[in-house]
Amino acid sequence: MPPDPRSARAGSLHEGRSSTSPLVVTLLLGAEAQERFDRLRAEHFPADRNHLAAHVTLFHALPGEERATVDAALATVAARPPFDVAVTGVQLLGRGVAYRLAAPELSALHGELAAEFDPWLTRQDRQRLSAHVTVQNKVEPERARALRDRLEAGFAPHAVPARGLGLWRYLGGPWEPLAEHPFSG
Repeated sequence: MPPDPRSARAGSLHEGRSSTSPLVVTLLLGAEAQERFDRLRAEHFPADRNHLAAHVTLFHALPGEERATVDAALATVAARPPFDVAVTGVQLLGRGVAYRLAAPELSALHGELAAEFDPWLTRQDRQRLSAHVTVQNKVEPERARALRDRLEAGFAPHAVPARGLGLWRYLGGPWEPLAEHPFSG
């Protein structure tokens, strides 16, 4: 069974650039796609470093003290119809492997949120969105290349449903769930 961010363990908080633990914003995927990516992550991610379920990070480190503002912005942006995201390929991350994702709706949504969160964006969060689901990381490069080759051999582009936005608090490894905003337009 893959780890679930909802089972974040207690402990000292990671201090990011804000006075409270940073906030993470994710794209939530449909149940079937989520389960498939979770299985791959459980199978290929080093168990001692796998604190989270598979996820699509949109913003990595928003200031924790701005939770109410971030939550309100997510609720507003989520008032749109659900959409599909294309799984376009397998990507080597150097020491891991991910599935690349793309959708015009996702790019537009990310752009809206980036404009809203602009004063708080870190250098990483200011970069153009490269949406992906990491299924392996922190392994030897040879092992990552072997998995990439194996996954590519059986890969066919397909679409998965995006169902909403998730808000999490980063706890130095695990994440604490704060809110889910289903697409509802």
